[in-house]
Amino acid sequence: MPLFMYQAAYSSDSWADQVKNPQNRVETVGRQLCEAGGGKFVGGWLCFGDYDLVLIADVPNNESMAAIAVAVAAGGKIRASKTTPLMTGAEGLAALRKADAVAKVYKELDMKRSMAAAGR
Repeated sequence: MPLFMYQAAYSSDSWADQVKNPQNRVETVGRQLCEAGGGKFVGGWLCFGDYDLVLIADVPNNESMAAIAVAVAAGGKIRASKTTPLMTGAEGLAALRKADAVAKVYKELDMKRSMAAAGR
């Protein structure tokens, strides 16, 4: 199954609620969401920066991850989120190899476009 990194920034109301009632929601909610999406929770962490939490989800497809992201956004407790598909090193290597063939086609198309624009 594909892996996804989901990052979210809590709203100020969400932080206020968590201060009043501290819990490890990253793991409990993260696990439940991933399972509801047909996958499994790989891990989750609170973090510093633009986002307050990150979780790694192993879910069946883009639709499953989108369902998780939309459900969280609809809950109103986050102010921003970002979903990133992840690739293994082997998948990245295969993409690099395929990029060579795609680049050759792109260069040919770009050359034809340039020639057409020049009126040749």
